[in-house]
Amino acid sequence: MEQRKDMSDSEIKLHLTFPPLWTPQTDAASTAIGFDERMLLHSEVQTKSHPHPERPDRLRAIMGGLSAAGLFSGLCCMIPSREATLAELEWVHSHSHVEAVEATSLHEASYFGRDTYANNYSALAARLAAGTCIDLMTAIVKGQILNGFALVRPPGHHALSATAMGFCLHNNAALAAKAALSAGAKKVMIIDWDVHHGNGTQEIFDSDSSVLYVSLHRHQAGFFYPGTGAASEVGIKDGEGFSVNIPWPCGGIGDEDYLFAFQNVIMPIVEQFAPDATIISAGFDAAKGDPLGGCQVTPSGYAHMTQLLYSLMKGKLLVVLEGGYNLRSISASAAAVLKVLLGVSPGEIPPSWQPTFAGLLAVSEACVIQSRYWKIDRMSLLNMQMLLSAAETKFKENKNDPRQPVSGPQAEDQPQG
Repeated sequence: MEQRKDMSDSEIKLHLTFPPLWTPQTDAASTAIGFDERMLLHSEVQTKSHPHPERPDRLRAIMGGLSAAGLFSGLCCMIPSREATLAELEWVHSHSHVEAVEATSLHEASYFGRDTYANNYSALAARLAAGTCIDLMTAIVKGQILNGFALVRPPGHHALSATAMGFCLHNNAALAAKAALSAGAKKVMIIDWDVHHGNGTQEIFDSDSSVLYVSLHRHQAGFFYPGTGAASEVGIKDGEGFSVNIPWPCGGIGDEDYLFAFQNVIMPIVEQFAPDATIISAGFDAAKGDPLGGCQVTPSGYAHMTQLLYSLMKGKLLVVLEGGYNLRSISASAAAVLKVLLGVSPGEIPPSWQPTFAGLLAVSEACVIQSRYWKIDRMSLLNMQMLLSAAETKFKENKNDPRQPVSGPQAEDQPQG
C-alpha cells in the first residue's frame, strides 16, 4: 500500500474555527482550549532545503483537525489568552535566561544552539504559550473548568532553568506546575509521553518532592536526543524518588508497551503519590509516522493513556502540547486525547495487547529501581521476571528483534507451594 503523504497547505487551512470564549458564567464542568493565533508568528526565518519540523503548520493542522471533527461545536470553550509576566517566567527560569529570550525580539533571526530558532515574534509567542498554560492550570485547580488542552508553541519540556534548547524557549509544563502550587495544590504530577526525555522539566524539579515527574521516552542507552532520562535518574536531595524514567532501548515502541508501563509502573506510583493536579506533557512524536520519533503509538494508545489518568483524577487534567511533527499524526492524536477530556471513553484496553521484549526490559528495570521508593506489587515484579525469562528464548528465535511481542507463564498460573 502506498504511504499516505502528510497534509497539504490547503488541507491545513480548512476549518480553522474556534470554540466560544470562556466567561465566569461558563459551566465549570467544561473543557477549555488554550490557543492564540499569535503563536503562529514564531517561525524560522532562514530558508533551508527542508522546513524546520517545529513550524506553525503544527498548530494549524491540530486546530483544523479538531474543528473538522466537530469537537469544538458546543463542547469546548476558549480561555482568553494572556502573556506570562517576566516575574512568572522566573518561577522556573533564571533572570538571564528570561532576558536572553526577550532579546530575540530585537533581531529578525536568532538561534539557541543549532536547532532552536527565534525570530522577532518568538518571545511574544513564548510568553503567550506560558501564560496560557498558567491560566488553564489555575482555572482547573480553582474549579472554574474541569480540564484543559493547551495548544501552544514553542514547546517547552527541553527548556532548562537557564538554557533554551530542543526547539523550546520557556518550560510551559513546569510553569503550569508552579501555577498549580500557587493556586493551592500541594502535590503536582507531570507525565511526559513525548518521545524525547523532558530534560528541562526534570532538571527544574529534580530536588522538589512536591512535583512528581514521570517520563516515557526513547533513550537507546543515551544515544537518542537529549541523552538524559536513564531509569537510574530518580531525583536528588529532597526530590529523590520523585523522578520516574521509563527509557525505551530502541525505536518501534507502540501502544502495548506504553500501556504496559502505565499499568505496572505509573499508575501504582500515581495512586500512592495522590496528586492534586496532573499535567500531561503531550508530545505526539512517538506517534506512528513521525519523522523524528520512529515509534508506533496510535491515537487509540494516546486515548487509553489519557483515560487512565482521567479516571484517577476525576477528569481534572491539563494537557500541554509538546512535540510531534507529522501533521496527520498530531491531528489525529490530539483529537483522540480531546475526546477523552470531553468524557468519551476509548473502551477497554484490548486483552491481546502484549509488551515487546524491549518494552518489558525497560518496564522491569524501572520497576526494580522505583521499588526502592514506592510500593510496586511483588506479583507484578515476579510476573515480569518470568516473562523476561520466557521471552529470552523467543527473542533469539526471532533473530534478536526486540520489537517482537512477548508472552509467557504468569505467576498466578503457577502451582502455589
